[in-house]
Amino acid sequence: MPWFVKIEEGKVDKSIFDQYIPAHKAYVQELIAQGHQAKSGYWARYGGGMLLFEAGSMEEAESIVANDPLVKNGCVNYKLYEWKIVVE
Repeated sequence: MPWFVKIEEGKVDKSIFDQYIPAHKAYVQELIAQGHQAKSGYWARYGGGMLLFEAGSMEEAESIVANDPLVKNGCVNYKLYEWKIVVE
């Protein structure tokens, strides 16, 4: 399956953003359980983060991202990319 990367930056106050972190973590756990090998984290130096996951197509990846609680609740701006791995 292809890999996809959602690069995001926060667009709401941290107090609002933090309200949706538990739901985001639960969503990522659900993706892992479904076989998407998802990993999520944030940048150490400043706001924003990344979600890395496998999906069958760009359309499926777009659907996965659209259902992320951080996206659904307007907490982040993001860009979605298909990641072509050249060295493993």
